[in-house]
Amino acid sequence: MITPDFEKTGGLVPVVTQDAATGEVLMLAYINREAWETTLASGKATYYSRSRKQLWVKGESSGNVQIIKEIRIDCDNDTLLFRVEQIGGAACHRGYRSCFFTKVEADGTGRITQERVFDPAEVYKK
Repeated sequence: MITPDFEKTGGLVPVVTQDAATGEVLMLAYINREAWETTLASGKATYYSRSRKQLWVKGESSGNVQIIKEIRIDCDNDTLLFRVEQIGGAACHRGYRSCFFTKVEADGTGRITQERVFDPAEVYKK
């Protein structure tokens, strides 16, 4: 069985998450061994929250679940690509489809390139 090299990376492996249908990059997150095993068993993208120091099933709070369609591992076994079906309109906790909603212009300024799909204050009640 292929397993990411968690030892090489200090226990956490980066995951690039991509929409399987469109190829759009949705987010970057991290997984530990438990999140890896949970993802494989459930078929839902499960990550490790570095800030909360716990497992995080994508969409658990927002309803914007990611169903795994394909997993790829890089040549060094230390980075993953999750190709997912994004249920709900947003992957980003700030309410955008992708976490990469800000384009950095040549002069260094940022420009938001997407419309918000949901209001985070309403969804997360913060």
